[in-house]
Amino acid sequence: MNRPTQEDGRVHGVIVGCQRDDGRWLLIRRGEQVAAPLKVCFPGGAVEPGETQADAAVREIREEVGLGIELVDQVWRHDFTDRNLTLFGYLARLLGGDVKPDPHEVSEILWLTSDEASSHPDAMPMTDQFVAALQEAVGGD
Repeated sequence: MNRPTQEDGRVHGVIVGCQRDDGRWLLIRRGEQVAAPLKVCFPGGAVEPGETQADAAVREIREEVGLGIELVDQVWRHDFTDRNLTLFGYLARLLGGDVKPDPHEVSEILWLTSDEASSHPDAMPMTDQFVAALQEAVGGD
């Protein structure tokens, strides 16, 4: 899929870490028809032209899992060297509601501990680095 390029010439993506009261993080197993099918990752996606990263993060969570969020802070950034992609990671607060995954994008909802997310055999690359940044931001696991 062709993603929009931003002013710096790179594709920008956002991922969002949302933690439940019991300390577990919201992750998804991607749908079969999207890029990286069936991989486990934090919800997120591409920043569209004219959209801020914050707006993209809120939109992606709403589209993928049907939840409202309040962004707390950007806690992570990764510039891929093997492709034209910069990924921005955010910590967010869930605003409540029921998880309603989009069946085209999400095949499963997972609530994982930091260790489970970091070591999941189907996790996307860099998941462990984003989890470490989230743990630092919230003061531990």
